[in-house]
Amino acid sequence: MADGGFVRLPDGSVVVALQLRRPAAPGRIRVLVHAANRARALTRLRNLGLRAVYLRGNAAPPTPDEITAVLHHPDGALWRSCPHHETERWRPMTALWGTTRARTTQEAHIRAA
Repeated sequence: MADGGFVRLPDGSVVVALQLRRPAAPGRIRVLVHAANRARALTRLRNLGLRAVYLRGNAAPPTPDEITAVLHHPDGALWRSCPHHETERWRPMTALWGTTRARTTQEAHIRAA
């Protein structure tokens, strides 16, 4: 089970923060996603390749800095190592799997259009 939580914004949307095991590497990551509701946020993460993602409770909601970071990112889904270093920046979800996976995902979107 992932540590995490959510915050409902004034416009009705939510920001969900989860701490998960890093796929295909040791360690943990902190993932942020912005969506219309909690169910859609978790579905977005599942569609990005994080299959077993569930949110139970609200033990570790996103901080105001995390909310600002995800709202100002065009994709609305970010991650970084946890515990993070002060100089580490948020990265887009496509960077989690490396350039080959990101390129394949972009090509799939282009073909679908």
